[in-house]
Order: sequence, then C-alpha cells, then structure tokens
Amino acid sequence: MGEERAESCLYEYKIYGTFPDCDPELFVDVYKVLKYRKQWDSYVKELCEQECNGQKVIYWQVKYPFFLANRDYVYSREHHDLDIDGRKIWVFVAKCVPGLSVKSGVIRVEDYHQNVAGESDGKQGTKVFMHYFDSPGGMIPTFLVNWAAKTGVPSFLKDMNEACANYPEYCRNSGK
Repeated sequence: MGEERAESCLYEYKIYGTFPDCDPELFVDVYKVLKYRKQWDSYVKELCEQECNGQKVIYWQVKYPFFLANRDYVYSREHHDLDIDGRKIWVFVAKCVPGLSVKSGVIRVEDYHQNVAGESDGKQGTKVFMHYFDSPGGMIPTFLVNWAAKTGVPSFLKDMNEACANYPEYCRNSGK
C-alpha cells in the first residue's frame, strides 16, 4: 500500500477500494461539497474555497492532537469527467499552491498531493483509486507521520463511505 519517498522518508499511498452502496455521481458530490465535509469529517477545523493569486483554491485546516500544532493546506483541485471507451471516469487532482499567509499557531503543509479516480463498479457502487502524499512539517517523528497516514487514509475512506450513505438526508435537510 505505501511506497517510501527516498528524499523524505515518508510514504506515498496508493489505495484501491470499492464503495459498494454509493453510485459514482453520489461519490463525486460527497467528495466535492466542502460544506458537507465539515459535517462528516471530524478532523476538519476549517474548510472553504478562497481566492488566491487570481485562482480559486481550497483552504483546509486539520485538527491535530492537543500536543501538536494544527496543520493547514492551500491547494488547487481540478475535476475532470472522462469518457474512455464508454467508461465514465471521474478524476480529481489536488496539489499545494503558495500564496495565502500562514495563520498564527498553525503549520502550513507545503508538500501535499492527492489524485482520486472513480468509476462504476458495474453494479450500484463505485470503484475508487487514490494516490496520496502528505508531508506535515514540524517536529513530528517520521514513524508517527507514517502511522497516522497508514491508519488515517483508510479511516477517511470508511468515514466517506458513511458520508455517502447519509448524503441524501443532508441534501433534504439543507435544502440542496
């Protein structure tokens, strides 16, 4: 699952999985809607779209345990709908961008990228591929960063699966 990056001693993760009860359009909505993510992702302290150097970026502050400073990310996210030989594939590409000032008491993550691709599993679900790397900076031992990524990414996907199940109710209650 993890592949070590020689220059950092941290791992990049490649994850394959299936959301068996979440069709691809629902998966894409849950992945894209930042307002909803603030409800289901307990690690989100702040998450919003902002303007930075003439482009829209996402600002994301992540809650860390009390003995560590929170981390924040400023990243661009592209969304592409592909049709490859009749297969509809949704792709998201996210990467850090410079430009916003760092908030006091928060450490800016400057090396982050995430690629997500999803398509129908041929039934009622979604097959998903994620390629992820995150270097949180600060004075966190490498083994702790790798442990958090190794447990955190699968935990995120489990939470997202639950969020997919609850999204129709969110839409009804939020008037979306």
